[in-house]
Amino acid sequence: MEITGGGRLEVRITSADVGKRVSVRYVTDSAEPGEKFTDAVGVLTSWDSGVLLITRKSGESVRIAESALVAGKVVPAAPARRRGPSATFAELARATARAWQPVESEALGEWTLRAAFYEVPPAGRPGGVAVGRRVGFTRRANSALPLGDPGMPVGEALTHVRAWYAARELPAYVQAATGAEGTQELLCAALDRHGWRREVSAEVRIGALAPIGDLDADVSAVRLSRTADEAWLRRYRRFSGDEEASPAVRSVLASGPSVWFASVAGTGGVPAAIGRCVVDGRWAGFMAVEVDPGQRRRGLATAVMTALARQALDEGASAAWLQVEADNDGARALYDGMGFAPHHHYHHYRWAEA
Repeated sequence: MEITGGGRLEVRITSADVGKRVSVRYVTDSAEPGEKFTDAVGVLTSWDSGVLLITRKSGESVRIAESALVAGKVVPAAPARRRGPSATFAELARATARAWQPVESEALGEWTLRAAFYEVPPAGRPGGVAVGRRVGFTRRANSALPLGDPGMPVGEALTHVRAWYAARELPAYVQAATGAEGTQELLCAALDRHGWRREVSAEVRIGALAPIGDLDADVSAVRLSRTADEAWLRRYRRFSGDEEASPAVRSVLASGPSVWFASVAGTGGVPAAIGRCVVDGRWAGFMAVEVDPGQRRRGLATAVMTALARQALDEGASAAWLQVEADNDGARALYDGMGFAPHHHYHHYRWAEA
C-alpha cells in the first residue's frame, strides 16, 4: 500500500488507471475476524458510478465501492516466472489453438469463430439424423477465440458471435484469458457487462520438456500411434461412441502439426491408460491423459507422458504445455511433480440467454 510521509494510507489510483494492474485496500464486512480491511490485487477493469471492478489472476471479479477505499496504487506486472521456458500469452494461445482445431471456422477481424459438432438422434428414433440435437465436441472447439481486434466495437462483435452460433444451433461461447501479461481482463469484464457468464475455468501450465522425458518411468508397455483407434476412443471420456459423433471427434483429435496418441493395454479391449501429444515447433502439448480408475497410482500417467515427451524431444521440441481444470487436484499434483507451473488461466463465457 502507498503510505504518505505522515504514515497514513493513501489512494493513488483514479478512473484513468482502468486497464492497469493495481493493489487496493478497502473496508469490508468479509474481512478476517478482528480485521477491518481486506486487500485485492488485479487489473482495474472498470470504475463507473462510484464502483470499482478488479479482476484477479484467477478470473474472479471483485466489486468495491469507491467510498470503501482506504489505499490503492498502480503496481508493476507480476515478475516473470524463473522456472521453465519463457512464453508470451499470445504465443501460447496460438499454440494451444493449433493443437485443438475445429471442423469449421470463420474470421471476425482477429477473432476466430470455431465449431465442431455432431447430431444426436432424438429419443425413440434410433439412427435418426434429420431431427435431433446438436452437440459441440468440447468448448475449446466450439467457442470464439479473441486474439486481437474484431474490427468493430466489442458489443457488436458479441452480437455477431451469438448469431453465428445460433445459425448452427449451438450455444455461444467466448474463450478469454486472465493472469499474465497481455491477457484479456478488460474483455472478461466486457463479457460480464454484456450478459455473458463464466461457466468453466482452467489453468494453462508450462514446463521444460527434457525433465519429463528423463523421468524414471517404465515406458515399455506404452504404444505410440499416429491415429486414435477404436480402443483408444473407448477409454477417452469425452467420446460418446455415437456413429454420428465420430467424424467431428476424430477430426478434432487428429488436428495439429504433429499428433501422437499413446496407450497402455488394459482389459476388455479398453486401454488402462491413454494420452495425446501435439508437437509444434518448440512446443509439445499434452492432452487427454486418462487412466482406468482401477489402475491408478501405478505410474501409468507418468509412463504415458514420458513416452510422449521422448517422442517430442526427438522431433526437436524443448518446452511443454498442458491445460488442467482448476478443481482437478489429482492432476495438478501430478503436474506439480513434473515441473509444470501455471502461466495463465482461461475461461469459457456462455451467453446467458433469457
